[in-house]
Amino acid sequence: MRAMVLMGTAPVDTAPLRLIEMPDPEPGPGEVRLRVRVCGICRTDLHVIEGELPPVRLPLVPGHQIVGVVDRCGPGTGRFRPGDRVGVAWLRRTCGACPDCRRGDENLCAQSSYTGYHEHGGYAELAVVPEAFAYPIPDVFSDEEAAPLLCAGIIGYRALRRSEVRPGERLGLFGFGSSAHITLQVALHRGCQVYVSTRGEAHRALARQLGAIWVGGADEPPPVPLDGAILFAPAGELVPPALRALRPGGTLVVAGIYLSPVPAMTYKEHLFHEKRLTSVEANTRRDGEDLLREAAAIPLRPRVQVFTLPQANHALQALKHDGIDGTGLLRVATA
Repeated sequence: MRAMVLMGTAPVDTAPLRLIEMPDPEPGPGEVRLRVRVCGICRTDLHVIEGELPPVRLPLVPGHQIVGVVDRCGPGTGRFRPGDRVGVAWLRRTCGACPDCRRGDENLCAQSSYTGYHEHGGYAELAVVPEAFAYPIPDVFSDEEAAPLLCAGIIGYRALRRSEVRPGERLGLFGFGSSAHITLQVALHRGCQVYVSTRGEAHRALARQLGAIWVGGADEPPPVPLDGAILFAPAGELVPPALRALRPGGTLVVAGIYLSPVPAMTYKEHLFHEKRLTSVEANTRRDGEDLLREAAAIPLRPRVQVFTLPQANHALQALKHDGIDGTGLLRVATA
């Protein structure tokens, strides 16, 4: 199979991925193999490729927003059959037995592993996944529309849930990339008022077009106190202004897997009045199932910019430099 492979961590501006031929993977017990149609690109891919997340496997095929068709099933499978269209997300495997897993918090499992990080991902013509961690794709979505939901959508959905913002309340989004543009659509469908602070006029224009009630610069304070907010930008310097923007009792959720250092804060200015600062780590399968169900009912329409598989380095460079509105994805094969 053809695959874009990372041999060693390096800045994406150096085009570190190489297009090579690899042996076709075979599904093991409980696993299915997909012929990959599309794979979304994600800021987590940047953190993996550039080494902000410490490498755990090299060489590595990145990518964890995969939509494909099952073409082979390993021993002991039965949930999917050849020809089924399924999706693969970041969370790949958990132990299922630790206190976190038993409590329903499998995203916190210390033995969890991740697609495109611990195991090869979707920047390739074939991918293998445990069938218990794959998702049936609703028919209402094309391949291109479904791929962004499998990480950007799921993480934004979990962050929205943890923000505890209720229908009709004010939600702030700091940063407006792939995940935020999906989260905004879910929040608006629920009747929330959405305020967006982000750098880049193209991102601000998209936020306005999608229905944000107010749009400003990255560190520009919203005009009214927020009931809750989500920080999508991996910029720790935005934590203090985001906390200041909350009403008493409001919650700020940090949604990224990586965040630059947070500057010093004062208790009275940033955290007093029972404000809450929390984070999101990966997702549970329930998050993915709930997101796909609600997104199909809306129906949610992610904005995508399509690249070919050999253009993966170019696509990642565009992502790093805010050159993509919505979600970038790699088209690996056609239906």
